[in-house]
Amino acid sequence: MVKFNNQYVNREISWLWFNERVLQESADKNVPLIERLRFLGIFSNNLDEFFKVRYATVKRIVEAGKTGKSVLGGEKAKDLLEEITEIVIRQQSKSLVILKQIEAELERENIFIIRETALNKNQKEFVKEYFLQNVSPQLMTIILNDLTRFPTLKDTAAYLAVKMIIKGANVKKEKRFALIEIPKGIDRFVVLPKEGDKNYIIILDDLIRYCLSNIFTMFEYESISAHMIKITRDAELDMDNDLSKSFIEKISLSVEHRKISDPVRFVYDKSIAKDTLAFLKEKMQIEDTDSVIPGGRYHNKRDYMGFPSLDRNDLLYDKIRPLPVKGLSIEGSILESITHKDYLQYTPYHTFTYILKFLREAALDPKVRTIKITVYRLANNSQVAASLINAVKNGKQVTVQIELQARFDEQANIEYAEQLQAEGVKLIFGVPGLKVHSKICLIEREEDEGLKRYGFISTGNFNESTAKIYTDYTLFTSHPPILKELNKVFDFFETTYKINKYKHLIVSPHYTKKVFHKLIEQEIANAIVGKEAYIKIKMNSFTSYEMVDKLYEASRAGVKIQLIVRGICCLVPGVKGMSENIEAISIVDKFLEHTRLFVFANAGNPKVYISSADWMTRNLDYRVEVGCPIYDEDIKQELMDTFEICWRDNLKARVFSEKQDNAYRRSRTPKHRSQFETYDYYVKKLKEK
Repeated sequence: MVKFNNQYVNREISWLWFNERVLQESADKNVPLIERLRFLGIFSNNLDEFFKVRYATVKRIVEAGKTGKSVLGGEKAKDLLEEITEIVIRQQSKSLVILKQIEAELERENIFIIRETALNKNQKEFVKEYFLQNVSPQLMTIILNDLTRFPTLKDTAAYLAVKMIIKGANVKKEKRFALIEIPKGIDRFVVLPKEGDKNYIIILDDLIRYCLSNIFTMFEYESISAHMIKITRDAELDMDNDLSKSFIEKISLSVEHRKISDPVRFVYDKSIAKDTLAFLKEKMQIEDTDSVIPGGRYHNKRDYMGFPSLDRNDLLYDKIRPLPVKGLSIEGSILESITHKDYLQYTPYHTFTYILKFLREAALDPKVRTIKITVYRLANNSQVAASLINAVKNGKQVTVQIELQARFDEQANIEYAEQLQAEGVKLIFGVPGLKVHSKICLIEREEDEGLKRYGFISTGNFNESTAKIYTDYTLFTSHPPILKELNKVFDFFETTYKINKYKHLIVSPHYTKKVFHKLIEQEIANAIVGKEAYIKIKMNSFTSYEMVDKLYEASRAGVKIQLIVRGICCLVPGVKGMSENIEAISIVDKFLEHTRLFVFANAGNPKVYISSADWMTRNLDYRVEVGCPIYDEDIKQELMDTFEICWRDNLKARVFSEKQDNAYRRSRTPKHRSQFETYDYYVKKLKEK
């Protein structure tokens, strides 16, 4: 096989380019103003998670004395750390410029974010009272000079590093250093009393700065200053091998250890005094392999995701009303409906209520005997969990496979596991060495002709909160062969040594790669003999070099390939002799694109699949994932239609290319914004007879 110099894009670098697309949304003047601030918050939150996980992993490779070239796409780990830091510094600088632009535009809308030095008399009184009543009781302040051991700073918490010059006769003035932790239980943006048409907001950090004299009354100082810092810690879970401990105990201890794990990034206000910065770096033992990033006055910009709306709906996206699925009534029996045909729910365009209705109906139906479901991420106060508990109380046998290692949701899932177990739900805690990422549910109902199965298979989590902003497919079906195989997946959770065979479902870790290879090879064979051959794929991330190579092979054979990849894409499209028949775009817009869809031409009789799996090594080889064929011709056409709507996008689509410059796709054809057009597609569908 021909080798090209730029055959793959490094996954970490590709991820940073994805996050730059999020940053582009915050700069796009076609995005409502407050939503732009919130995209800035998403950009910052994404970056925090990147350093906790991906940067931390590369740092571990360096500290182990390895190059990591085999797993990093040929790039040395140490060089990669330096490249990441350079890109992040550039992106952080860009984000500060964008923030200033947004703040100027907010002022034109009579929304003012003011500093502590700009408060008028009434605002000063309000701030003092607010501080005494709401902030002071929650404030954690540490004087650093006399401590023999530097305090452990919380992961991604924001701190004000305070420097005081103490009054005295000595020429060499005494310096006192302190840290103030910004409380998390208080809104970061404090809305001050409105004055006429003008709205005023002060950031909590500045409110605290204004009240420094109240905090440090016991010190006589000549001057005082406060600058923000934060650290990000390695978030990888180091599992205890003690066989006497339960799996829940091990996960709990690992999550607890994460709070004191090694720092991987140190961000500071670039206007901080040199002696303050030197003091902190020495005491915190910041190393060369840590990413040290100068930033702006405010960190934890992720808090901008919660920027107050101020009743300014004109500066927000219009809220859509989730639609019903055509032909599937919420009021009637869902089980009865799906006896006759399959139905597809596509959130957030469709209401998530169908999943809840399915579970509630199963919980109350006297003929339902068992409910089996996988849980990866649940909402706070989850109605899904409540429905499962309700089913147990009605005498159903309920089995829940709950993934305790769902990243950053470990603690929440531990709490749900304990709650469900206490109510009598049978819990399965995963498969040794594998995460369970599949999104499946199966119920068994006693009917006249015997036991009948119903179920649903999804691309996303059963989470009513994220369903409002994540695009995901859920197939409701009573198709006996599919559900018989779905039951095999649940059997695998309990008897992991038994590898089942599947004719319909595509199941990781044993079959997903093999099945997709076979489907691609069929397209190659069809292209060679002149039959219709194409592949259309929509997914979150594409990092498996093995699957990249397979698509390169298909491209060289003449198979036309269209990729829609929201996040990481290690494939380089459009390179003559390697990938000239591959086009790839990314769509970042109002909703987070989360669907996984795979379409193969199959010589004019398309094969269509939805799946929980991206084409990443972890999804293909180290997770339990479930992909499902679509047999209903109407749903098959619906999925291909919505793919084409996305492919036409020329407003929010960015083009992947050798340049990797996140260029917007532009054309002279009419403007197409896929997320808005997808909603219109379903509105129109409801009106059709």
